[in-house]
Amino acid sequence: MLRTGAIWLAALLLAGAAEGATLRIGLNEDPDALDPARGGSFVGRVVFAAVCDKLIDTDAKNNFVPQLATTWAWSADNLILTVSLRDGVKFHDDQVMDAEAVKANLERYRSAPESLRKGELKPVSSVEVVDPHTVRLHLSQPYAPLVAVLADRAGMMISPKALGRDVTSDLPCAGPFKLTERVAQDRIVVDRFDGYWNADAIKLDRIVYQPQPDTTVRLVNLQAGQLDMVERLGPTDVATVKKNPKLKLISQAALAYYSVSINLAAPDSPLKDPRVRAALEASIDRSVLNQVVFDGQFIPSNQFEAPGSRYWDPDHPVPSRDLAKAKALLREAGQEHPRFTLLIGNSPVEQQVGQVVQSLAAEAGFDIKLQAAEANALVAAGRSGNYQATIVIWSGRPDPDGNVAIWLACDGFLNWGKYCNPKFDDLLSGARGVTDVAQRQALYKQLVDVYLTDRPHIILYHAKWLWALSDKVSGFTPTPDGLIRPQGITLAP
Repeated sequence: MLRTGAIWLAALLLAGAAEGATLRIGLNEDPDALDPARGGSFVGRVVFAAVCDKLIDTDAKNNFVPQLATTWAWSADNLILTVSLRDGVKFHDDQVMDAEAVKANLERYRSAPESLRKGELKPVSSVEVVDPHTVRLHLSQPYAPLVAVLADRAGMMISPKALGRDVTSDLPCAGPFKLTERVAQDRIVVDRFDGYWNADAIKLDRIVYQPQPDTTVRLVNLQAGQLDMVERLGPTDVATVKKNPKLKLISQAALAYYSVSINLAAPDSPLKDPRVRAALEASIDRSVLNQVVFDGQFIPSNQFEAPGSRYWDPDHPVPSRDLAKAKALLREAGQEHPRFTLLIGNSPVEQQVGQVVQSLAAEAGFDIKLQAAEANALVAAGRSGNYQATIVIWSGRPDPDGNVAIWLACDGFLNWGKYCNPKFDDLLSGARGVTDVAQRQALYKQLVDVYLTDRPHIILYHAKWLWALSDKVSGFTPTPDGLIRPQGITLAP
């Protein structure tokens, strides 16, 4: 009896220790502004996953699932989306989340000067409060991607009391953790919010995010017990993790892709000539890039949708390298040795990608200068148009509109390269106006024809999300969007 009681007491103490745990996560870079209206970085979304619940979420199979909203439904003409809200939700400042709060947030995203969400919500003509738990979004035209938009930053709700000021210091959202500290380039600390509507799903007391761009440093810190989890493990480190009995590897095919964004407005850039852009693509061997940098872990790709996925176009498979074609195109353009600067992230993996592209393109005659920049500096250069070409990552969205419109629509919020083709926008508008999958697939195939001809972006590969975790971490559910949702995660003492 005494032995049984001792075991029970020990188990209880261990459970208590786990409940008060601090999870330390190594990030690939430091996020940009921690404000859903202003943010544009992937790691920003990783932090938002703990701080800012959305109206709608996605699950491990890319299905849309309830979060702050419980249900949503389209009108017969697809011009009204009615959203029912969860009862009993509070913001971190103890304000109640109701329909008025949702309206205030959506109006900010639609019209505030600082908002990068305007393009995503452009078809929304008004937001109507029906009752405290119901809002109706009225559209000027059918817009099928709206549900996906509300499952991203534009669906994150902030306390209305905080709107109108800089929210990046405290970010009073309605998520399971509240922002308590941020030291740029060093750490972001979030603490459990006791008033969270789904409190039973949260087993951690604190999460500390630590930006560490060097994948080797992140892994060493994980091995030494200074971190509990790292996102975007270097693919060449997979074998090391698998051999370590105190670590575990979790992988997931990703919606994310890496692409070369080309600034068509950059003065004196040889890449403004479409023949030079075609030559650059012909000089790149995506399979070699995958093997050399990613140890064969990633997926060579040339479209914004992953090969084999619902909106991928099999009529445009990934092209093989063609040096003869690349050289011929450069001769035709009268630029046999074009020079340009390729802006890349400062992480070792992204620098390797740049070096391989530089080496492959050199064999066709290109003279590429590499310029490494910290993640936020790269984003700032992109937004200001201060680049000729840059390698970018997009974490991917479940709706195809969210993977292509951001970069290539004339008003795309990440259209850094100033690409604007009326034919592309007309096709995009048509695809947004229908919800039938077969009809949308046909329209997206035409979109692929346009952007693969114009090449404002050259997609290089789709990723696999690779997380390395201490064996003390349990309950993490990987998803194709690559986010780290804290619900269900536990940390053993």
